[in-house]
Amino acid sequence: MLPRDVMTEVQRDLLDWKGLRRSVMEISHRSRPFMDMMQKAEADFRDLLAIPDNYQVLFVHGSASHQFAMIPMNLSKNGVADYIDTGTWSHKAIKEAEKFTRVNVTQGLKIDEHGINHLQSFSEWSLSEDPDYLFYTPNETIAGLQYHLIPDTQELYGKDVPLVADMSSCILSEPIDVSKFGIIFAGAQKNIGTSGLTMLIIRDDLIRTTDDKVPTLFRYQTYKDYHSLYNTPAVFPVYISGLVFNWIKISGGLDKMSEINHRKASKLYHAIDSNGFYHNPNADSVRSIMNVPFLLEDESKNEHFIQMAESQGLFALEGHRSVGGMRASIYNAMPESGIEKLISFLEEYALKIS
Repeated sequence: MLPRDVMTEVQRDLLDWKGLRRSVMEISHRSRPFMDMMQKAEADFRDLLAIPDNYQVLFVHGSASHQFAMIPMNLSKNGVADYIDTGTWSHKAIKEAEKFTRVNVTQGLKIDEHGINHLQSFSEWSLSEDPDYLFYTPNETIAGLQYHLIPDTQELYGKDVPLVADMSSCILSEPIDVSKFGIIFAGAQKNIGTSGLTMLIIRDDLIRTTDDKVPTLFRYQTYKDYHSLYNTPAVFPVYISGLVFNWIKISGGLDKMSEINHRKASKLYHAIDSNGFYHNPNADSVRSIMNVPFLLEDESKNEHFIQMAESQGLFALEGHRSVGGMRASIYNAMPESGIEKLISFLEEYALKIS
């Protein structure tokens, strides 16, 4: 979901952006208007996350899944990396990394005797002695699991090991301390904009000379040296992202986003927990504030539930095909009124079916 104000602005500017009588998609990416727009987008992104000066912000082609390969291609030095497997996306990252380096895997997901999902604490992780980096996914989109604290690699290893985080589904949902990370990356299509772009934050010392066999556009050095303009960037996604960054700023920044997001999630979890017709399979301490999965007491009603929800203007509630059930993704652009409408529907549907 994109903010309504952003979509209205896109609609207004689509045929005549900044008085140029053309769309942003129809001008040169090396023209001054486009470069000014991209520079402002980066400045707003830096401002929102309070990104330190010793970090680069890169607008990278493609999806977050591309980073599953780019990270080991660019960071491998000692030949081993630690990965925390907490679900679908981290598992995919592991499979891709294994093509380029030796991967030490810690199973981060735990299921108790009641079938409730938990995440292993940082102290339970089985880590290598001298890895090139530690990779984890703070928010597992599909299962709706979230680490709400940031692991301190200095404490875990007794030295600086770069922490790499796939924040595709939680970036910009609340303030974070960027200085605790080596790399943060996020596909744009959840909390930033449209697909085709990945935002990447990388500490300067991690931009290294890579093997000559690494393709030019898979090297972080290329994006840094050419200010993400080595070739034509994902023009429209960059433009949309800039509008979203500005929308978040004028809406009160990440402190305000966090306040709203926690309130939205709390209301929805309460509605699910207090109605015996639904249940959430995750322990309270690891529940995501962005992705709220839930199961119906009678799973045979799933298709009917979706049909009735859509008739009420409630869309995209199907759970991921790998886990089934339902999932409400309540990213920044989802207004609180949307959550309240969903809660009313959950109550009405349960009463109607019971």
